[in-house]
Amino acid sequence: MSTTADRSQALATLHELSQAVLTISRHLDTGEALRRIVRAARELVGAEYAALGVPDGAGSFARFLVEGMTDEQWAAMGPLPRQHGMLSVILHDPRPQRLDDITADPRFAWWPAAHPRLTAFLGVPIRDCDEILGALFLGNTAPPGNGRGFTEQDEELLTVLAAHAAIALTHARLYERERELAIAEERTRLARELHDAVAQKLFALRLTAEAAGGLVDSDPRRARLHLGQISALAKDAAEELRAAVGELRPAELDEDGLAVAMRKQIDVLDRAQQSRGGPRVTFRDEPISALPPAHEQVVLRVAQEALHNALRHARAKRIEITLGPLPRGGARLSVVDDGVGFETQAGAGAGAATNANAAERGLGLASMRERADSVGGRVLVTSAPGEGTAVRLEVPGGRPA
Repeated sequence: MSTTADRSQALATLHELSQAVLTISRHLDTGEALRRIVRAARELVGAEYAALGVPDGAGSFARFLVEGMTDEQWAAMGPLPRQHGMLSVILHDPRPQRLDDITADPRFAWWPAAHPRLTAFLGVPIRDCDEILGALFLGNTAPPGNGRGFTEQDEELLTVLAAHAAIALTHARLYERERELAIAEERTRLARELHDAVAQKLFALRLTAEAAGGLVDSDPRRARLHLGQISALAKDAAEELRAAVGELRPAELDEDGLAVAMRKQIDVLDRAQQSRGGPRVTFRDEPISALPPAHEQVVLRVAQEALHNALRHARAKRIEITLGPLPRGGARLSVVDDGVGFETQAGAGAGAATNANAAERGLGLASMRERADSVGGRVLVTSAPGEGTAVRLEVPGGRPA
């Protein structure tokens, strides 16, 4: 006979699984759906660690989400893992892998020095028919050191979650295709609007200029009136052009490139802060490989959001922004301040983010993480009261899966 605790746990399990499924069915953010699935896998199976990896087609991962580790622990691990050892096995073998001790398996390779020690291991591929889209991994049964391995029931539950992850990833692919079609349609619409609106104004400009030219000698007063009309028409045309293309891509990225655009913005911001007694804002960069346009926009927007948070909340004396390369391509951004800091969610428990500033900062962090997820990147936040805040973004160099 089941106890009240058993029934409560079962209800909690159903609720978490339901939330993951609803997130997918409502076509919400794919990153959030996958995070819910990873969280559900860890909690429902009772694992110390859980992860979900989506390959990038180049030997690494376009997405790699982890539960059970703090941002500090994750940052200490270094770049995203490559597909080696058991990670590679699960991405190429359709069968689940359930091991009492992963390090004793001959297929085990290695892990970074900062990687947590794993014994019990359970991995299940995320499949769409015969195609493997990714994998769910669990490490160590909780509580740590209990000597228990994963069970057949755990494997069945993880297989169910992997099926829902496959739905989320399939939806993401469909959404990407729809988005590309929508972009093509939007470009066609913009071209049509530019032709209909701006082209008409340019035609009017030409006619007015010709009329003004013919009146310069015979009627200077009327010529000056025509010149005024030319100025007004030119202003209208410029505004319509700006409205049409302004949201497609920040102009400074096309003109200057990422690093130069960031330096210009930060220099202007620093001068403004110095004039009003604000913090010193500095920028340092190292050469990076060319990034896809969407990735550049994410880096720029996350830098702007992190700077906004620091200026609004940190009460810092100095904010340092750095941009540099990742070892295997891509870019790393960091925004570090020496301000008051705050309790991260991992360290604050249930009482975190109870005031308006913390809630607003939380929304900013969520926005940055969503932007990073959209290109297969990740955002790590390190902070503590009185110790400042560091926001670090990593984006891959290629197109995300």
